[in-house]
Amino acid sequence: MKIQFDSAAANKVQKHLDESKKLLLTFEDGVGAYSQHAMIHMQVQFTINIVGNDMPIDGYNAVVHSNIGDLLIKDYSAADLEENMTIKLNSHLGTLQLTGDGGAIDDNVGFIDFTDKNGLKNNPVK
Repeated sequence: MKIQFDSAAANKVQKHLDESKKLLLTFEDGVGAYSQHAMIHMQVQFTINIVGNDMPIDGYNAVVHSNIGDLLIKDYSAADLEENMTIKLNSHLGTLQLTGDGGAIDDNVGFIDFTDKNGLKNNPVK
């Protein structure tokens, strides 16, 4: 399983990364320290999270490879993902879009840097 970030999306995320941080692709189901809600939805919702290497990642037990580094996921969330995916930045709205070979997976992917004290507050989509 792999994700290709377009250059604008990669730039947005990489500004927050360094050797002391990890990337997560969080399925928003209310399970775990980084999931923001567990509401009943008619759509799948994901968030890209940045966490410190010293922060807990319990439940993130599978890997999705990408052109900007590996993303850890909850293994069961793979059922809502596809083998080949893309994350693009919608420059008009400033949001991230996750698509697969079959089409849209999440048109409004959140982005939270949990290493930044304003990371949650600055999340534009949740």
